[in-house]
Amino acid sequence: MDLMNEKKLGFGCMRLPLLDKEDQTSFDYDLICRLFDNYLEKGFTYFDTAYTYHGYHAEEAMRTALVERYPREAFQLATKLPLRDFKDSEHMEQIFSEQLQNCGVTYFDYYLLHNMGSNVYDKCCKYNAFDFAAKKKEEGKIKVVGMSFHDMPELLDEILEKYGNKIDFVQLQINYIDWEQPNVQSRRCLEIANKYNKPVAVMEPCKGGTLVNVPEEAKSLMKEYNSNASTASWAMRFAASQKGVFRVLSGMNSIEQVEDNVSSMLHFKPLNEKEMEIIEKARNIINSKTAIACTACSYCTHDCPKNIAIPQYFALYNSISNTTGSFSSQMVYYNNIAITHGKASNCIGCRQCEKACPQHLPITDYLKDVVNKFEKNRIIPTRK
Repeated sequence: MDLMNEKKLGFGCMRLPLLDKEDQTSFDYDLICRLFDNYLEKGFTYFDTAYTYHGYHAEEAMRTALVERYPREAFQLATKLPLRDFKDSEHMEQIFSEQLQNCGVTYFDYYLLHNMGSNVYDKCCKYNAFDFAAKKKEEGKIKVVGMSFHDMPELLDEILEKYGNKIDFVQLQINYIDWEQPNVQSRRCLEIANKYNKPVAVMEPCKGGTLVNVPEEAKSLMKEYNSNASTASWAMRFAASQKGVFRVLSGMNSIEQVEDNVSSMLHFKPLNEKEMEIIEKARNIINSKTAIACTACSYCTHDCPKNIAIPQYFALYNSISNTTGSFSSQMVYYNNIAITHGKASNCIGCRQCEKACPQHLPITDYLKDVVNKFEKNRIIPTRK
């Protein structure tokens, strides 16, 4: 399969539309189906999900909204082996069989080792996770084997040197904010993938929506150059313009988002030199205003013993930092969330959240900042 000649826009399904934001399984199937239909009608075919998304129910949603509504050859389906979840080689087999059943398919077009990093690498070596994926490819149950990676470039280099013959592509977090950030190093990781001639799929091109709602100063630079281009399209095109990138994933929750992404990616043109200069200026503006570089992936919350709403609290903190709006409105949101979740001050410092964080953020330290901003000398509702 020639990955580099395929259409670059992929549909990321980590944050599917819900009827109830508090219930990760309350899928808004009417809207999801319309989003998928619109995307497919434009000639795009790639859908990216995972075993763990939406409280371990996202694959079932893909079966309902996609697999049961379209012939198998009409779409490409990617899912992932949960590296933190599997216990041993036998468990990997069980999970894979379950995934086929969840999705209602007999094979996966793309299958990735999910969220590879130093916290799971030794385990993957011990139980031969790389060989497992390669074996499933030989059996015809996987067409293309990949690895989503959230760690430092040195580890990526080590893995590709040792297991590169078993990996067809790498999925990396690439966006213009993380390009040189020391906790992500998008540019350097991309260079490592290129070094081993591994095509790259991009996740978080808009950094969890951060690059959609950019500061007004940055937005003005983009609008002055091209009044018709959305801020999201700048981020998507930046990622798609990089050497070796064959796919850019976007989590689309509205018809408008699908149409916007399609308009910029259907007849894709790489950013020119002037546009790259504008991106650089926008990066500097955004970096000067963003307090916590959280993408709201929610990995940090999965095993939190105090059920602290970490991404939501960080978003409120950033909102105060990035805007001149009323602080009281943010306080209302904080109080409402704290009724059903742990407060930031409930953190016991176990740091499991930091081990799970793809951004390698010092979450426990940031939670103290949240406490100082939202809780000191303020009355917070107790949890029911």
